[in-house]
Amino acid sequence: MDGGGPTITRRRFLQRAGVGALGLAASGGLSAAVVEAIAGHQPGPPVLPRWRSRPDLRIPALTVTRVRDAASSDPIFIAPYNVVGAQAGAVIADASGEAIWENPIADKVTTNFRVQRYRDSPVLTWWEGSIELGHGVGEYVIADSSYRTVRRVQAGNRLRGDLHEFVITPRDTALLTSYVVTKADLSSVGGSHSGTIQDAIFQEIDLASGEVLIEWHSLGSVPLEESYAEVTADWDFFHINSVDLDWDGNLLVSSRSMHTVYKLDRNGTILWRLGGKRSDFAMGAGTRFAWQHDVRRRPDGSVTIFDNGATPAVERRSRALILALDEQAMSATLLDEYAHAKVLAGSQGSVQQHAGGNVFVGWGEVPRVTEFDRRGRIVFDALLGSRYESYRAFRLPWSATPSEVPAIAVGGSRKRPTVYASWNGATDVARWQLLAGAPGGELQPVATAPSSGFETALRSPGPGPRFAVRALGRNGIVLASSSEAAVAA
Repeated sequence: MDGGGPTITRRRFLQRAGVGALGLAASGGLSAAVVEAIAGHQPGPPVLPRWRSRPDLRIPALTVTRVRDAASSDPIFIAPYNVVGAQAGAVIADASGEAIWENPIADKVTTNFRVQRYRDSPVLTWWEGSIELGHGVGEYVIADSSYRTVRRVQAGNRLRGDLHEFVITPRDTALLTSYVVTKADLSSVGGSHSGTIQDAIFQEIDLASGEVLIEWHSLGSVPLEESYAEVTADWDFFHINSVDLDWDGNLLVSSRSMHTVYKLDRNGTILWRLGGKRSDFAMGAGTRFAWQHDVRRRPDGSVTIFDNGATPAVERRSRALILALDEQAMSATLLDEYAHAKVLAGSQGSVQQHAGGNVFVGWGEVPRVTEFDRRGRIVFDALLGSRYESYRAFRLPWSATPSEVPAIAVGGSRKRPTVYASWNGATDVARWQLLAGAPGGELQPVATAPSSGFETALRSPGPGPRFAVRALGRNGIVLASSSEAAVAA
C-alpha cells in the first residue's frame, strides 16, 4: 500500500479542553511510545483567513498538500477546535481547502458536523457545547440548506447530550449519547469501595415528539472486568463513541475502553461482541483493534472502524479498517486497511467509505484529513494547522443558498476602487456582478468576475462611489444582491 505524501504529526494538547478531555480521561495519560510516535514534524501555524467582506470569520480551513484526479470533488466537513483564544466551529471546505461556510460559536466546541437527511431533505447537523471528563455537555443542531436552524435537540429523561454521536435514522428518530457520573464499588477491579464511574448511555428519541424510544446503560450491562482503561476517579470504563443502526434494525455500539463493538437488540440484549477480551468472533490476521472510534456497517455487510491503536499505544500507526464479518462461522477477516505514515491518533477519528470505493479518513487528534483510493494510494491530503483538531471529518455532497444576503466591502484607490464580495455558505455562485453609481443615481452593472473561492475581488472601472454586488448562478440568473456600500470619505 502506498503511504506516500508528507507526514506531519503533533504532540497531544494536554492542558486544554480538547483532546485532553476526549482522550486522556479514558487512560489516565500518555505512554512514552505515544509521545515518541506523535512528536515528529509539526504542521505550521494555521493560516487564518483575512476576508475584507467578512472579517468576523477567522476559522482556518484546510491546507491541501496532495490532490489527484481520483479524489472526490465533494465538499469537506470539519469542526476545528482546541486552540485557546482562537475561533472554532463548523467549516465546510471546497476541494482546494478554502472555506465555503464558517459558523463560529463563541465559548463552545462544535463536533460531528456533517450532512444527514431529515424529513426527506438534506440537512446539516452538529453538536455544540462544552467538554467535561472526556464527554460532552450540550445539544444537537439541525439546520436546513439555507443554514437556518430547523430545531435544537436535547437528550431525553433529563440527561445531557454528549458530543460523540448524533445519527438521524430513516424514520426520523435520532441516536445520541450521554454520560452520567455515579458512585460505584470498584474493588472487584482494584479500585475503591466508594469509587465513582461514568455510565455511558445511548438513547433513541423520536424527533417529532422528543419521546425516548430506547435508553441503554453500559453500567450494569457489561462486566467491568472487560475494560482496558485504568481505574481512576470518575472511571470511564466503557466510553461509548458511536452508535448506529445495523442492517437488521438492531444496533452497533462502539466502546473505546473495551476495545469492543457490541451488537445489541432493541431491548438492550448483547447479541455479540467483536474484539476485546470476550470476542464472539475469531479475529483473523490484522483485525484486532484498540481504543477505536466510528464503527459503521456498510451496505455490502462489511464494517468500517477507525482503529486508533493508542492511548496508551498498542500499535505504531492508526488505521482505517474494513472488516468482513461472517456471522454464521463467527469469524472476522481483514478486507482493507489504510494508514498514513507515522500518524498515531490518540483520540477521535472517523472513516467514510464512498460508493466509488475511495475511503476518506479524519485523523481526529492529528490535524489532517486523507482520502485513499481502492488500492490504498493517497489521492487527497490536507492539514488543519498546528493545534487544531476535528473529532470527525466527512466528504459529502451539499448544495445551499444562504438566507443572509451577500457581504460587500470597498477598498483600494478612490478613483478605481476594488470591491470585495462573499456569500457565506453559497455553493452555486458562478460569477459576481458589480454595480456602481453616483450619489443620488441608480446603480448600474459595470463589471463581472468569476467566483473565486470564498471572496472575490472586482475592480471598478470608475470611482462609483456607491457600489453593490449580485451573485449570479451558472445560467446568469441573479441569486441574491448585497446591500449598498460606498467608498470611504
